[in-house]
Amino acid sequence: MKRISWDQYFMAQSHLLALRSTCTRLMVGATVVRDKRIIAGGYNGSIAGGDHCIDKGCYVIDNHCVRTIHAEMNALLQCAKFGVPTEGAEVYVTHFPCLQCCKALIQAGIKTVYYAKDYKNHPYAIELFHQAGVKLEKVELIDKVIDFNNVVQ
Repeated sequence: MKRISWDQYFMAQSHLLALRSTCTRLMVGATVVRDKRIIAGGYNGSIAGGDHCIDKGCYVIDNHCVRTIHAEMNALLQCAKFGVPTEGAEVYVTHFPCLQCCKALIQAGIKTVYYAKDYKNHPYAIELFHQAGVKLEKVELIDKVIDFNNVVQ
């Protein structure tokens, strides 16, 4: 039996996290990894105990839902909350990070961003990642890794 690669394993984890998203516009998951160990995970959703988009609808201002916290930010905040350092870690994200998440990932010391899908890739985010020496790598999830047809709804 051949095992899946580390990249596919961590990207699959991010896709599983995305299934917990409460956003009706885009389901995103993020997994923070250091030394081939998962140190945090996040998905886009509302603050703990807050109203969720799936229940109350999106709260859109300037074409952005302000009700949700992005998956990358949730994963980084989980590290902060529990005192887990992120310096030199990597992140696996289902979609290319937005500009704000890009800046947060850089400031958190993330060294590599792996993403599965292009999504409004902002040129300035790409420039900032380059300036900060953060490696960007597209790692699309191989469909056979997770059978999404058998996921419980």
